[in-house]
Amino acid sequence: MATAALAVDGASLQYEVVGTGPAVVLIHGFSLDMRMWDPQLPDLAAAFRVVRYDCRGFGASGPLDPAIPYTHAADLVALLDHLSIDQAALVGLSFGGHVALSAALLAPERVRALVLLDSLLEGAPWDEESKEGLAELGRQLTAGGVPAGREAWLAHPVFAAARQQPLVRARLAQMVADYPGQHWLGQDPHLRDSAAPIDLLEQLTMPALVVAGEQDVPGFRDMTDVLAQRLPAAELVLIPDAGHMVNMEQPAVVNPLLVRFLRAHAA
Repeated sequence: MATAALAVDGASLQYEVVGTGPAVVLIHGFSLDMRMWDPQLPDLAAAFRVVRYDCRGFGASGPLDPAIPYTHAADLVALLDHLSIDQAALVGLSFGGHVALSAALLAPERVRALVLLDSLLEGAPWDEESKEGLAELGRQLTAGGVPAGREAWLAHPVFAAARQQPLVRARLAQMVADYPGQHWLGQDPHLRDSAAPIDLLEQLTMPALVVAGEQDVPGFRDMTDVLAQRLPAAELVLIPDAGHMVNMEQPAVVNPLLVRFLRAHAA
């Protein structure tokens, strides 16, 4: 399957479209790229028009221009416009969940439904182990630059469950190796949201599926609880024997869950 590119001010967004039917957009996690959705693509493309892309500064979308301000939410809306998609269901994991929330707040009329997998929710507190992992990342970046940062990031507790599966671990390492690392170096001119999504969750009235791996770090599990409690039309599902990378760790459980929810709410 060939990818295409959308030129935006300061970057080029690499994307792929497969399948036909209601539009579903897949948004990857931090330091990763569209390849993280490989386990979901066949099942979803059998029923939907699936768009997956590399956010600005990640994967094949490559380094971003640090002099040009932007938002990931606006980039996503621009991609929908480019593909003539009036409405779509947004599926995001971790950082991708934050992008989905921000896009839904920016253009709620464009979003039929949300699927938030172990989603980041900025403003919610981190657990101590995760904070120490981020501190170690900072130390390694100072000592050895981006290559050392990549190794420290893969060793973060958030990937603990994924590291137990050799194939998942290898796929994560491949994606992180292709991450340019500009965010770690203070080279990301992303504009701050005018209001944090955590303060506006009650405005997002579209159907929402909130999913988390039971073995994810406490910080992300707490974020999941907040989303499930405060999104007005949320359904909460916890996945046993899975950590943060729930879609890669347990595709046999996640895929039918996504298809069931999206069949009901993406059209």
